[in-house]
Amino acid sequence: MRTRHHLRSPFGGKPAPAVVAAQAMAGADEIYVLGGIQAIGAMAIGTETIAPVDMLVGPGNAFVAEAKRQLFGRVGIDLFAGPTETLVIADETVDGEMCATDLLGQAEHGPTSPAILLTNSEKLARETMAEIERILEILPTGEIARKSWNDFGEVIVCDSYEEMLAEADRIASEHVQVMTDRDMWFRDNITNYGALFLGPRTNVAYGDKVIGTNHTLPTMKAARYTGGLWVGKFMKTCTWQTVTTDEASAMIGEYGSRLSILEGFVGHAEQANVRVRRYGGRNVPYGTGAAPRTQAAE
Repeated sequence: MRTRHHLRSPFGGKPAPAVVAAQAMAGADEIYVLGGIQAIGAMAIGTETIAPVDMLVGPGNAFVAEAKRQLFGRVGIDLFAGPTETLVIADETVDGEMCATDLLGQAEHGPTSPAILLTNSEKLARETMAEIERILEILPTGEIARKSWNDFGEVIVCDSYEEMLAEADRIASEHVQVMTDRDMWFRDNITNYGALFLGPRTNVAYGDKVIGTNHTLPTMKAARYTGGLWVGKFMKTCTWQTVTTDEASAMIGEYGSRLSILEGFVGHAEQANVRVRRYGGRNVPYGTGAAPRTQAAE
């Protein structure tokens, strides 16, 4: 890959010292203080002073996400991410204040961030909704969080843990926080999520800020088919092959010829046929109609 560039949007019109220090400690070799779609364009296309890169990764607002989507193909991207999502799976081992706090802690990201409580307790559901209203009155970011909750918030009451599990896999949320009497059961059985947070002693904010796990994660049900950004995203999978004996080439060629004919690819089949004749001394039974230039051995 070409040069690694690290971006940081200006904070108060200047570089954020703590962020730049962290980038330097992590081994950044070039740091640019810019953000938004202009930064994405500069990284992908290049400028007089910034060399273009091979891959764009990391979170951003809706405009940054759209810029990455349009540039995909010209450069690689980690994933196409939408608004932050959170799903809290809880039973009566926790209380409404805990659930409400964790839901609103993510709803403050923006007015389109879904926050969903999934529970098998109607009592906890009602307590959580009441706590949400109380906290919204005192939360400094309450205006944004309230719009998100009013438009995208949900409380789903299920009959059983099994139904909760099925609903969680249907929702396929970016962040899934589990606070139940069987957290490890959910860990072992849930399949569709971006990141999992187990037990009341952890939460999504810990994962974002402190624990160290990545938080560039799939949204909009993309967790059905992909995980989040990880070191493997920076690795290419390349393959090579060789056939080293006459016998192997002739055997593989016979199968390859027949499969090619089934698909109507005569030229593909002849690539196999010529090797069957040369290295196996025989014609493929299902001929292509092409006249062999190398005759089969008697």
